[in-house]
Formats: sequence, structure tokens, C-alpha cells
Amino acid sequence: MFDGESADEALERIDAWERSLGRRAEQAQELARRTAELTATARSRDGLVEVTVGAEGRVERIHLDERTRQQPAEDTARDLMETVHAANASLLKQFQEITAETVGTDTETGRMLMAALQKRLGERDE
Repeated sequence: MFDGESADEALERIDAWERSLGRRAEQAQELARRTAELTATARSRDGLVEVTVGAEGRVERIHLDERTRQQPAEDTARDLMETVHAANASLLKQFQEITAETVGTDTETGRMLMAALQKRLGERDE
């Protein structure tokens, strides 16, 4: 107990702390549930390359239009990398929105999770 605090006040403070922990646990579970199935798809400017990334930022699908055969491989490779980065950026945005709605982006947990995803994706904070 703190100076001048009664046993009832101390118990109430402990109860409030437990409720707060319970709320934070529920928020974290909601964040995990909502982000587990995230995907993001991006298309190159010319529409020849489409990339889908999953919740962890792993490339899940690449679609190359047949017209990519008629351009230099270097152009296709550049478009592919740009499109992967665009899909990652979209994934980060979705993750940030869900984080804001659940644990909050201004919390230690929110900041830590966003930084971890950015690191996994090799993306810089924008």
C-alpha cells in the first residue's frame, strides 16, 4: 500500500490493474487474429506484373502477363521488384491501420510490432 492508502483503495487499484491487463490481452489477441490472414496485392504501372504478399511479407503469388516475353528481362525484373515493394507498402499500411484500431500505434506494443514487420520486409519507416 502507498502512504495514506486504505486496504480498499489498494484492492481497487489492483483490480483496475488486472482489468487493464485483460483489456490489453484482448486487444493483442484481436490484432493477431485480424493480421494473421492479411494479404496485399500490387500491380506494376503497365499491368504486366502482379504480386501478392502474405501477412509475414512472403511472396505468395506472382503473375506475369504473357507480354513480358516481349520486353527485356531487365525491365521485367525491375517491375517485379518495384511491385513487391508496392505490395509490402500496402501490407504495412493495412497492418498499421489494424494496429491503430486495436493496441494503438502510439503504444510500446504497437511501435514494436510495426518496427518488426518493417524489418522483416526490409522497408524503412515512411
